[in-house]
Amino acid sequence: MRYFWIPTAWITGIAFLFGFQGFPVRSVDMQRATDNITIRQGDTAIIRCYVDDKVSKVAWLNRSNIIFAGEDKWSLDPRVGLVTKGQLEYSLRIQKVDVYDEGSYTCSIQTKQQPKTSQVYLIVQVPATIYKVSEDIVVNEGSNVTLSCLASGRPDPLITWRLLNPSAEPLDGEEYLDIIGIMRNQAGRYECKASNDVATPDVKYVNVVVNYPPSIRKTLSAEPPVGRLGTLQCEAAAVPTPEFEWYRDDKRLSNTQGINIQILGGNTILMITNVTEEDYGNYTCVAANRLGVQSASVFLYRPGTGRDINGSACASVSLWLLLASFACLFFKC
Repeated sequence: MRYFWIPTAWITGIAFLFGFQGFPVRSVDMQRATDNITIRQGDTAIIRCYVDDKVSKVAWLNRSNIIFAGEDKWSLDPRVGLVTKGQLEYSLRIQKVDVYDEGSYTCSIQTKQQPKTSQVYLIVQVPATIYKVSEDIVVNEGSNVTLSCLASGRPDPLITWRLLNPSAEPLDGEEYLDIIGIMRNQAGRYECKASNDVATPDVKYVNVVVNYPPSIRKTLSAEPPVGRLGTLQCEAAAVPTPEFEWYRDDKRLSNTQGINIQILGGNTILMITNVTEEDYGNYTCVAANRLGVQSASVFLYRPGTGRDINGSACASVSLWLLLASFACLFFKC
């Protein structure tokens, strides 16, 4: 707000001795000197002042600046105006209030007996706004992670964090959320919320991906008769998504006549289209990504000899098989 500036000591003299023509002579009925007005940034503030027939001159001041002297506007700010209802009100209107409008406003009145003033303090509140938040990140399981969320507002905003999946419970953290030794179940979408009750809270999100080595969760053996289709299944969890291989003894299997291998995400199926006596036995499912490898035995049983057709037990394999799995993963053999 732009004003003509004058020394503080001159304010009363100018307000009451300067020869401007104000409202007709009236007395004052104003807000108490301790009153505060709270307004949101961008709204319109009305600072009330009422007069009666005992007042000779009136003026509005802000700090050491005259805004209005009677009906004469001294302020250069186009947002500022008077609100008058007949000759009983001498209120100040400020449109599109901003933080630099905050401060003390004085309605100064000259009566026949003595000058009177009433001060009102204008408090400008600003909605919470998040101006900086962490980018989406990818980390390995066990790493330490710090997420940041910086916000501004008046009053200072409260910052809270939630992991939206699965329970969306509040987390301990304000501007910075520290996660020590992050686990796979802590991956997901993190919500940062900044609020100060001035307006709707501001919300931002950070996606956290946690990489971890494969873990085979389920296998499915089979018990087909000779000449029929035999299907073996293997399911693994991993981030990044695992690559699968099938072995019979130490021999890696591939899509050839009679064998069909299908991979879909974290699942793989080995299909033997025309089972022979030689096909019965132990098969190994290997799941691998750049963080590790895990294997499990899956069985093609002769009819009547099946044990634990639905299983999830993981079996150790030879060092040669592990090395071969990693080699195929990185060299795409």
